Amino acid sequence: MSVSVILPTYRRPDGLRNALSSLMAQSRQPDEIIVVDNDPDGSARNGVANASAVARCTVHYIHEPRAGVANARNAGWAAATGRFIAFLDDDEIASAGWLEALMASAETLGATVVFGPLRGEALDAPNGMRGALALRLYSRPGDKTDHTLDAPFGCGNSLVDRDAFTLPDAPFDPRMNISGGEDDLFFAELARQGARFGWSAKAHAIETVDARRTSWRYLLARSFAFGQGATQSAANARPRRWIGIAFWMGVGLGQMLAFGTVAGLTSLVHSQAAAHWLDRAVQGAGKLFWIEAFEPRFYGEAAPAD
Repeated sequence: MSVSVILPTYRRPDGLRNALSSLMAQSRQPDEIIVVDNDPDGSARNGVANASAVARCTVHYIHEPRAGVANARNAGWAAATGRFIAFLDDDEIASAGWLEALMASAETLGATVVFGPLRGEALDAPNGMRGALALRLYSRPGDKTDHTLDAPFGCGNSLVDRDAFTLPDAPFDPRMNISGGEDDLFFAELARQGARFGWSAKAHAIETVDARRTSWRYLLARSFAFGQGATQSAANARPRRWIGIAFWMGVGLGQMLAFGTVAGLTSLVHSQAAAHWLDRAVQGAGKLFWIEAFEPRFYGEAAPAD
């Protein structure tokens, strides 16, 4: 029942320090923590060395200079030796019982993939619709009890039983390196192989969001990219699912028009409701305009500025 925690990082020294501190305080210690530094300059090396000196488990430093979130996850996957792979991002802080809860839920639910709740803490986000949208996009509240899921979430705060699947050495698609969405394709493949998805209600983590990622530009790009995922999954299938592409584009057009209208009307009276409908409308636009030319660039040097 060995567990490896993969922690990709890119130029977030404070976030990395907080994430590592939370992992070292776990009630159920991982067998190893693998930090993948995706900065070509290797800026996380000293911070990881400091953490390794006081950790109760092995902490590995992996330098992956090739830019991209898929490259970073693949490097961590290749280095991991555990049967179970847990993912935590460098802007997340795990609760003390996080890993213990994920493992317990996997056992009780008979799940091969487990996800836990995330609470977004949008630093410097204003009140009103922008603040509400930030909290919506960076939170994963979920139910208060464990249960099986019909569909997966994203990589952050998740656990995978690697022995349950047949996967290549680099299971994350490098085509998604800059835009993100590599985890959508990854979990879609696990679903194809019969994954049983589960929800671990006690596996809490916090996602801390800096000011750059609460700008209107970034928030709308994030909604748009999330919407692109459904159509792109059909487009990236082998063979390409043209009927699926047409279906999701039609859904996207409908969502963009209907939810955009509702968002505009509700923005005058209820910012939280307006944020919900705006998110849905922009996701609809992403489903419609799904091709690579419209993909937002979130990772590495291509990440949008303030």
